[in-house]
Amino acid sequence: MTDTIPLDDPAAMTRYIETRFHARHREQLPALAALAEKVEGVHFGDEDVPEGLASVLHRMIGDLEVHMKKEELILFPAMRRGGMPGIENPIAVMRADHDNHETEVAEIRRLTRDLTLPAGACRSWTALYGGLAEFLDDLAEHIRLENDVLFPAFETEEQPHA
Repeated sequence: MTDTIPLDDPAAMTRYIETRFHARHREQLPALAALAEKVEGVHFGDEDVPEGLASVLHRMIGDLEVHMKKEELILFPAMRRGGMPGIENPIAVMRADHDNHETEVAEIRRLTRDLTLPAGACRSWTALYGGLAEFLDDLAEHIRLENDVLFPAFETEEQPHA
């Protein structure tokens, strides 16, 4: 990716996160959930099938949408205004959400044997794992930018950054 990330401008970074990551996750997840349903249905009973993956992805659609809406409607507007008293509280909620997303990522990796395709995998299965790899990379970068760059700019020194 050749985008320049505005690391020193929190307001610009919030807009970047919304256009680069939020919009992308909203495109990726429904398509991935549909592909997972297809693979699980067509290959039902196959020992390598990532049984339950579609369910995890559908849950992530809801969880991520709620998370992103909280950022878009509450946290990011406050950051664009330079912060607000008590901003560390919604930031703590976002960090907790990120931990939950990472738990879901671990479940995706477990179900897919860390995105390892079985021998002779069909095109849908191959597309699913390729799309998952891209989504997981995007989500990891999204979380890293928020946790390590954006949020610390608004947290007081006393707040834990872990």
